Amino acid sequence: MKTPYTNIYKVLRTNRFVVLTVVIGASLSMIASGFFAYQIFKQSQQSAFVINDQGQVIPLQLIEHRENLEVEAKAHLEMFHRYFYQINANNFERNMEKALWLGDNSIAELYRQKKAEGIYNRLLQYSLIQKISAIHSEISLKNGEINFMTTTRFSITRGEATDSYEIKTSGQLMKVDRNFPHNPHGLIIKNFYEQSLTKIHSHESTKE
Repeated sequence: MKTPYTNIYKVLRTNRFVVLTVVIGASLSMIASGFFAYQIFKQSQQSAFVINDQGQVIPLQLIEHRENLEVEAKAHLEMFHRYFYQINANNFERNMEKALWLGDNSIAELYRQKKAEGIYNRLLQYSLIQKISAIHSEISLKNGEINFMTTTRFSITRGEATDSYEIKTSGQLMKVDRNFPHNPHGLIIKNFYEQSLTKIHSHESTKE
């Protein structure tokens, strides 16, 4: 003879099985929906286009790639110029070593030239402090090449006297494998050239 409790247990087991089935099915459905939504979004990005000022149709993905590359290029150039031009007797060798990781032989040649001219010897001999105040880079992405023009303002302090300068540099950037921590942006400066060096003003503080 079957008791009411037996029937209740069967009903509970059945209900539990149904609930588990519904939960699992709903979870799988949500996962599948999310996956398909991501695929649709990804495809829509690849097929999205914008129109520039000249009426040219450009893939959105290409614009985003160019914007990201420009950001990394400016960051790479700022890093290099700070290492190469912001120097003093204490950080000179360390900064030069870091700067040489970010460029090709044109950087090394310029370093050797400055060293032969005694620029770094004067820095060490007179305890000069060369400090950057501003760096501005303009990037041009054309025909697969990355050209740049960078304007760097810096000051040289010797005791109470401070002279301010502006140097313009140019060159190209080449993509390489990222090398942490030496070259985190995966770019190398090539054909580096100092276009001009202009003295802005001199200042000598006086003690009363």
